[in-house]
Amino acid sequence: MSSRIRTRSSATIGALCLVASLASLSLTSASADESAAAPQAAPKVALTKVATGQNPIAGTAGPGGKVWIAERAGTVRVLGAEGLGEPVLDITKETTTDGERGLLGIAFDKKFAHFYISFTNLEGTSTIDEFAMRHGKIQPDTRRTVLTQTQPYSNHNGGDIKFGPDGYLYIAFGDGGSGGDPHGNGQNLDTQLGKLLRIDPRGGKPYAIPKDNPFVKDPKAKDEIWAYGLRNPWRFSFDSGTGDLLIGDVGQSAWEEIDWASARSKGGENYGWSRMEGTHPFRDNTEPANHVRPVHEYDRTGLGCSVTGGFVYRGTAIPDLKGQYVYSDYCDGTIRSLEMKNGKVTGANDLGANGGEVVSFVQGCTGELYVLDIGGTISRIDRA
Repeated sequence: MSSRIRTRSSATIGALCLVASLASLSLTSASADESAAAPQAAPKVALTKVATGQNPIAGTAGPGGKVWIAERAGTVRVLGAEGLGEPVLDITKETTTDGERGLLGIAFDKKFAHFYISFTNLEGTSTIDEFAMRHGKIQPDTRRTVLTQTQPYSNHNGGDIKFGPDGYLYIAFGDGGSGGDPHGNGQNLDTQLGKLLRIDPRGGKPYAIPKDNPFVKDPKAKDEIWAYGLRNPWRFSFDSGTGDLLIGDVGQSAWEEIDWASARSKGGENYGWSRMEGTHPFRDNTEPANHVRPVHEYDRTGLGCSVTGGFVYRGTAIPDLKGQYVYSDYCDGTIRSLEMKNGKVTGANDLGANGGEVVSFVQGCTGELYVLDIGGTISRIDRA
């Protein structure tokens, strides 16, 4: 977000979700083979309102194929046929909504055995907490803090969390805030700010560092770092079909960018901030020799002002959209997609729908996507 706020538990359930994922992957592979012979069409989608929340800000697929939704003030609720249920977690007394703070991200591990929340506490410190799950329910007495990061300002907190295909927890932190990265955090490997982190939350107390993290042998770098040079990686995701990583990194004043890394990456990518904003030198800086340029960028000559990263579509409801990266912009709200091949964008599409103040996307267990409007509307992306 920009400087102003864009105000699996049981084995059976885990197996069901895995079957659905494998089915989706099989369909994806078939679709990929077909797309090699003919270019993808630009599909049109419709948004179906499924619920209304109080500033819904993040979400994830949960036990039983349900979608769990985080509300910025500190509540987590489960999406059902009648909308959102009563809160299954409430930390409203532990966080604030000043600046860009609040409950910012939620995630389950692959077996739905543990639930993780990412929030800023009352002092503004970014905090990752863990809960054990039992029979699809949070066990409050098992709560523990996994990782914290102090924040010098109330904006650019990042806060998104996801488990990667490797089973490790990835955590996105912004550069610390203010404007223009005044502390130089983006390029400084001795801070977790402006970085994508990778940790093993169950491998140690409070966590373990994966041995193959890119900077573990560098005494001048934080071992947790997976990638750096990020301004405010508000939303990132892994392609459930390929394992590739995509990051929507919010720009400073001129360029919004989407970054990509192959599933085969060993980490260590430098996405350029604050020497670069997209593919453009920032404040007369020179481009780093190891700069990984974005796969897509757009300027602010239109209505866009803050990219909201999404997901590569791997559902079945919209066949023409399969394999395309779906994203939006908080200020513009247009639902868009990128067609990609081998890490290169081959087409950019306007999907013909507007999600309002789009603050996040959610990928359900079967690959269908939901759009969150910070104003309250939760919509499913359907075929037009």
